[in-house]
Amino acid sequence: MNDEKEILKNDFKKRLYIFTLKLIEFIDKLPNDNVSKRIGDQLLRSGTSIIANFVEGQCASSKKDFTNFFNHSYKSNNESKLWFALLRDSKRVKPESVEWFLKELDEYSKIFGSSLLTLRGKK
Repeated sequence: MNDEKEILKNDFKKRLYIFTLKLIEFIDKLPNDNVSKRIGDQLLRSGTSIIANFVEGQCASSKKDFTNFFNHSYKSNNESKLWFALLRDSKRVKPESVEWFLKELDEYSKIFGSSLLTLRGKK
């Protein structure tokens, strides 16, 4: 059972890593206008924070600390959805260029949300 959990955790970490690499590539291709740059900066912070907090959580010193890192990943995930939606809805990027990211972020929200409920004993 522990091996299974370890495999799932590593698969999820790889998925987050691939997301982060694609995010960096996406941000590099944003238009060079002032607003796109500012939103891109915010998106880079929130988007990379998802995996950073997930990885930090793996070395947490307590369950409370672990839960806190997961919560930060969850919040950064939701913030990233906002930045992608703003880029799409302000017509700075083509809608199809953010579809994959938004789909991934929705799935991550479910994973982090479910994990947080379990960690807090509410599931």
